[in-house]
Amino acid sequence: MAKGRSKAAFMISAVAEQYRIHPQTLRLYEREGLLKPSRSEGNTRLYTQEDVARLEVILKLTRDFGVNLAGVEIILNMREKMAAMQRQVEEFVKTLNEELAVHIPAPGKEERNSLIPVITLPPSRPFAKRSGAAGKPASSTRVPKAG
Repeated sequence: MAKGRSKAAFMISAVAEQYRIHPQTLRLYEREGLLKPSRSEGNTRLYTQEDVARLEVILKLTRDFGVNLAGVEIILNMREKMAAMQRQVEEFVKTLNEELAVHIPAPGKEERNSLIPVITLPPSRPFAKRSGAAGKPASSTRVPKAG
């Protein structure tokens, strides 16, 4: 294991034996960009728990679902993008909740017992009366009575 690392890492032979695959298969996955194991000072491949978890996904897709390596790459990339989008949504919701907490007062005792949240809004300006052309009051439209 490389100096300064605190994470556990597994050598290629241990991972290959654990998952009953040939070490060349792991090297192929690395060449294809599906796995990115770190390297020791002696250039030995070291697989972290995250690498092993990713390998499990790859094996599930290839063995159980018959997905080829190009498909696996697409699926893994989509999973990463979806995780990033999920983090963005969570950050947005957090920011939105913080803003709402600042601008909307906490509910009173009565409001807390409501089935539907009651929000007291600040008073608004009355609507301005509509006017017709050139600032003249609009005339009312009448519908004539039938016959």
